[in-house]
Amino acid sequence: MRKLIFTITALVVLFPTGVSAQRVLTLDECREMAVEGDRSLQQARTKIEMAGYDRKIAFANYLPNVSGTGAYLHNPNDVSIISDNASATLRNAGTTIHGLSQGYQQQVMADLTAYIQNLAATDPASAMKYMRLMQDPLLQTAMAKISATDMSEAINSIGREIDDALHPDLDNILVGGVTVQQPIFMGGKIIAANHIAKLAEQLSEARYDQQYQQTIVDVDQAYWQIVSIAGKKRLAESYAELLHNMERDVEISVKEGVATESDALQIKVKANEADMLKTKSENGLTLAKMLLCKRIGLDLGTDIVLADERLDEVPMAKIGSDKSLEEIYEDRPETRSLELASKIYDGKVAVARADMLPKVAAMGGYMMSNPSVMNGVENKWNGYWGVGVVVNVPIFHGFEALNKTRKAKAEATLYRSQLEDAKELINLQVTQLRKQESESLEKLNMAKSNLSSAEENLRTATIGFNEGVIDANTALGAHTAWLQARSEYIDAGIELQMLAANLDKAEGNHKSVK
Repeated sequence: MRKLIFTITALVVLFPTGVSAQRVLTLDECREMAVEGDRSLQQARTKIEMAGYDRKIAFANYLPNVSGTGAYLHNPNDVSIISDNASATLRNAGTTIHGLSQGYQQQVMADLTAYIQNLAATDPASAMKYMRLMQDPLLQTAMAKISATDMSEAINSIGREIDDALHPDLDNILVGGVTVQQPIFMGGKIIAANHIAKLAEQLSEARYDQQYQQTIVDVDQAYWQIVSIAGKKRLAESYAELLHNMERDVEISVKEGVATESDALQIKVKANEADMLKTKSENGLTLAKMLLCKRIGLDLGTDIVLADERLDEVPMAKIGSDKSLEEIYEDRPETRSLELASKIYDGKVAVARADMLPKVAAMGGYMMSNPSVMNGVENKWNGYWGVGVVVNVPIFHGFEALNKTRKAKAEATLYRSQLEDAKELINLQVTQLRKQESESLEKLNMAKSNLSSAEENLRTATIGFNEGVIDANTALGAHTAWLQARSEYIDAGIELQMLAANLDKAEGNHKSVK
């Protein structure tokens, strides 16, 4: 009499092993670890930080630009304002003038003596009068003093001073200054640049959100893939165990003559297939866990166990209520990115247009130098300050600014067109996923119903086999049908979980925390 006890509960028994060194992870913990360790997200956060600095840089254009300048020049060559000949003449001007004055005095005395001699021939009385005047002691004393006076050194000294002034000491030149520039009107360019910088920062945040949502979806899929494989692994282990028990019982039955060798061979083939299925599931589980470890930043050899991995039933997916398309467009980072990009190019239109408008800026500064030229050339520090207004009016440059403006308008139009295309694709994607959601729910219900039927069929087949009224082929068929139904039920639950993850991404439900 064949006495095989097959129970439905035995098919789903979990054989736990020592897990003291295993690390148990929930889905939320996997998400957090993936977000923290994802290099792409780290790079995206860095880009947000860079965009913030760009915004601060753009704001700095509102503020005055203060700069200091200093320079030093060593000039080995002497600098002279006059020629060497003129310099020598100037330095010896006193000697030259004194020599000329002495010659003039002698010439005057000679001419006066000749005049008196000639006058004596015609007017002796007048000539005598002039002779007495020239012999007057007072006049003789004055003439002697004039002849004895030497002004050459004093004049030479003045000439040397003038010559030194005409030879400035420019061997070492020091120049320093401070300049202040304050934009007044730049054609709206500064305002537009600040607006663009703020939009660019928001664009970096939207791109971070896009990468964040993709990371969450990748982790969810890897997580539920492990849950699926782990469930099928337990199923394969239980199935293989039961087939091996059945194989041993059939061998006993063959010896007792109540079963044939054909029955034993059929069960043995099924048992070998179950062992192969178990081996594949074990390998698949190992690879799936390595993939998850890579995504969450753990060493590939880390022994991890997922919180949902040991559950007999796949948890029901959490699917939120339907959102309106406008809410989805607002939450989707792709549409926000395209919308921000179109606004950025609208701002670039303003920047390009500003190149065609006048620009006004106030400026002021203080300049000082040594040698100083404020009072001639003096070897001391001196300086001056000044203020003014600079106006730049573009006139013509080959229509460059006009073409830049037209190009920016075309780019803004291009991104608006891409935005409309993206909205249509998102609408199509969300509609498709929602229909797949209803189909997956129906598929899950059908799989659950099929599993119930397969379990009942297995129960009756097991009883019939034990009572000897059902042959091995029928019992094996019931086992196979139940295995397939159970596997399809797991697949339907995992499919719904992955669909929920994709639907959350499609509707923009994953909110990042930066």
